[in-house]
Amino acid sequence: PTTQVTEPEIEPTEDPFMNAYHKQDPASDDTLYILGDVIDRNGDGGVAMLRWMMNQPNVEFILGNHEAMLLSCSFLFDEVTDESIDHLNFQQMQLLLQWMQNGSQPTMAALRKLKQNSPEAMTDLLDYLRDAPLYAAVSAGGRDFLLVHSGLQNFSTEKKLSDYTPDELLWNRPSPDDHYFTDVITVFGHTPTGYMFGEKGKMFRSDTWIDIDTGASGGGSPMLLRLDDLKAFYCE
Repeated sequence: PTTQVTEPEIEPTEDPFMNAYHKQDPASDDTLYILGDVIDRNGDGGVAMLRWMMNQPNVEFILGNHEAMLLSCSFLFDEVTDESIDHLNFQQMQLLLQWMQNGSQPTMAALRKLKQNSPEAMTDLLDYLRDAPLYAAVSAGGRDFLLVHSGLQNFSTEKKLSDYTPDELLWNRPSPDDHYFTDVITVFGHTPTGYMFGEKGKMFRSDTWIDIDTGASGGGSPMLLRLDDLKAFYCE
């Protein structure tokens, strides 16, 4: 079956990513892997997208650093109000400040609304994020792949994947000459290709890894990468 990965910037009801996804007409045994950072963007901050993903049996979500920041601020979600923010300790304030500096406002507003309208749905969403893995190993088209949000910081062939810290998988910024596994293609997002590699709006491929972050959060086009043949589909 066809396996695709993407790092989308979308609203499920009206967005080029959803149009492109359905245009590919995925089969029932295809799998769509989403490499994190669904939230903290435009519109409702990605909350509707997360809820759509939760109900798709063929969608697998890899945790991104933005979702990790949300989870680090889970102390807010019992009572997401201005008053609760006024009573945070220093460590909580630091975590919240980091998330706010990375675009939390639309997501927090949507979560407040969701909790008010459906506390059970809010709980389910947080549980979904807590259960999300940091990486996935898959095979397609005769190749082996490692799917992870940001690449592999402090990479070593002697290092087990389970030995990487969350930060090494969530916050890494690779350089073009970084080399990973020679027998496994590592696919990640997080670092916009135009920012680091001069490939604005297009994926960047080295000899051992592929960066698929096309800068959607800054107005670029989201993309799908079909792992069977490494064909890229850019969402217009």
